[in-house]
Amino acid sequence: MSTTWPYRDRTHPPRERAADLLSRMTLEEKAAQMVGVWQKKADQLVDAAGNFDRAKAEAAFGEGHGLGQVGRPSDAGGGRDARAMAVLTNDIQRFFLERSRLGIPVIFHEECLHGQAAPGGTSFCQPIGLAATFDPELVEALYTMTAAEARSRGAHQALTPVVDVARDPRWGRVEETFGEDPYLVSRMGVAAVRGFQGDATFRDGRHVLATLKHFVAHGQPEAGMNCGPANVSERELREVFFPSFLAAIQEGGARSLMPSYNEVDGIPPHANRWLLRDVLRKEWGFDGFIVSDYYAIWELGYRPDTHGHFVAADKKQSCVLAVRAGVNIELPEPDCYLHLVELVREGTLAEAELDELVAPMLRAKFELGLFDDPYVDPDVAARIVGCEEHAALALQAARETITLLQNEGDVAPLDPAKLGCIAVIGPNADRPLLGGYSGVPPHVVSVLQGIRQRVGDRCEVLYSEGCKITVGGSWHQDAVVASDPAEDRRQIAQAVEVAKRADVIVLAIGGNEQTSREAWNLQHMGDRASLGLIGRQDELVEAMAALGKPIVAFVFNGRPLAIEHLRRHVPAIFECWYLGQETGRAVAEVLFGDVNPGGKLPISVPRSAGHLPAYYNHKPSARRGYLFDDASPLYPFGFGLSYTHFEIGNVRLERTAIPRDGSTRVLADVTNTGQRAGSEVVQLYIRDLVSSVTRPVKELKGFRRITLEPGESATVALDITPDRLAFYDVDMNRVVEPGEFEIMVGSSSRDADLQKLVLRVD
Repeated sequence: MSTTWPYRDRTHPPRERAADLLSRMTLEEKAAQMVGVWQKKADQLVDAAGNFDRAKAEAAFGEGHGLGQVGRPSDAGGGRDARAMAVLTNDIQRFFLERSRLGIPVIFHEECLHGQAAPGGTSFCQPIGLAATFDPELVEALYTMTAAEARSRGAHQALTPVVDVARDPRWGRVEETFGEDPYLVSRMGVAAVRGFQGDATFRDGRHVLATLKHFVAHGQPEAGMNCGPANVSERELREVFFPSFLAAIQEGGARSLMPSYNEVDGIPPHANRWLLRDVLRKEWGFDGFIVSDYYAIWELGYRPDTHGHFVAADKKQSCVLAVRAGVNIELPEPDCYLHLVELVREGTLAEAELDELVAPMLRAKFELGLFDDPYVDPDVAARIVGCEEHAALALQAARETITLLQNEGDVAPLDPAKLGCIAVIGPNADRPLLGGYSGVPPHVVSVLQGIRQRVGDRCEVLYSEGCKITVGGSWHQDAVVASDPAEDRRQIAQAVEVAKRADVIVLAIGGNEQTSREAWNLQHMGDRASLGLIGRQDELVEAMAALGKPIVAFVFNGRPLAIEHLRRHVPAIFECWYLGQETGRAVAEVLFGDVNPGGKLPISVPRSAGHLPAYYNHKPSARRGYLFDDASPLYPFGFGLSYTHFEIGNVRLERTAIPRDGSTRVLADVTNTGQRAGSEVVQLYIRDLVSSVTRPVKELKGFRRITLEPGESATVALDITPDRLAFYDVDMNRVVEPGEFEIMVGSSSRDADLQKLVLRVD
């Protein structure tokens, strides 16, 4: 291996270095770059304690062909702390640089959905909660933090963000998304990508590659079941499901993407050349690399423990389909892509097809600096991972996420100085509440702990579980065991006796990590046919309400829950989603008025599963009404109350008429008319009143979160540009049609909360 070869010279640009390296690689070396290892680390790279095992590595990779990626080094040996993980990734990297013939480094990828899913990593709100903040700057800061923690341990790629638009609350992966609205998901997705990648030069050693997933329409599966077909038209793809990916690529500069497990128009995305080549690369100009979802190429045929698409007869044919579609690397283990060399040798695939797929991955390794500066400093990892500064940022996210749904009689906030005893009741009161794809954060503050820490010795805090949601309830526990009704009712009776002694009741209820999660096989389910509170929670609510005491409920869940029963019985309700490691602190701050809640719903809360779909941006002929029932959601998209009151007035347009290529702004004066400082999210919705194809009754096209002191006013200006007026016409051209557009500004998507103007486009 000559040090004078161009690919060894850091003065050459990454694209040139990658081309030179590729020209020197054997077929076997190219194929090796198209696979990774994950669970096979235990057999091929590490010992039982999670330390690098050179003998195993020599046996598995001693031929010198190298390897593309190593998945989740943080889970080696049952999990490594930050320092140990940095040492491990350095050891593995050193081996491949020394033992591969051409000195090609590996990429380490990690799950980073809401913080790096690793021991000691800072864990913050699930994305559905982050979307409730309507605060892209905060989201960018959180993922900048996550990138720094992950990179310090040796990781280079985050399998995040999820920019799916979630249109069916029955789907167990709603928690991983930024909600139901394409514009909101786009803004949060761009912010997340910028946080992960920074300026995308990666020179500071604090950023990682972002991976957009899951492309595409994964959030509206048939029957709400994970991986189910997406029965949507091309128009709906382009209007609803494409925009978040397009924005994250063209605005955010995302360097990697993962196709979805589902099928779109009868073709699974991992085999869909139109999606991955025509749309993604040719139309949008994406020049990064595509990673398969775990085992998804196998599923092009049949994977017995979950499902199959049966578009391939065997793994060899699955390999051909994925390569032809443009999937650069198979994750998590060498499987179907083990046939790459054989397929080229027999002439089914051309070596040039592999060259096309390997080149972007080599370029990424050069851009990341892995050929020139491949190692990390374990001392840095130990210092920054899980540090106090990061915990403070996670706490801020939790504060901004909490959403007040109702507060009859101004029950909240509570004044601990006026209380002698508080009863904290419910199955979510004293347990970690992190949600899926979580690591083991440095600490987790439960609701009970947070309340006790906040009030100290000023009043007594009692606790009772009340009932169970499921037995155990861990995300990793495959079997979901229903609680025993008799035992639940015994616990409810105990909770009543506890609550009788209290002045006020705080309920912590909702779902758990089993009742809403990724259904990744037939033994690990997470989608639901109903959306009510599971088990005897409604009975617990009734029993508490019968005591006639003030009640404040905090609902924790990964998906919207139909809580009509709770709304009727409890005056004050907060939607929390999952708040991360600082759950209890944020809850206590909001409960006692130290923090004024300002979250807004990123997804509509339906009245029942029978009311689905419930998303707000429906077509004019939808939601006509039900016999004996209301067609509106229980709580609408964008909704959220405050301890103070805001008035939005003097809504006006800078220009009331513009040409089709013109722009204007809508302005609104916002005043805090209450007695507390607080935040309001001013939201802009637009409707094309008459159009050549049907258009939604309203679409979010702008928002701004603003914080005001009591009596303070500010003017909010939101841009109206051609892109926010355009749509795909009858010929599938994206155009702005002349005519009248309804401009709506207010505090939620509900008509009663909006003020309306008309903009004329000439």
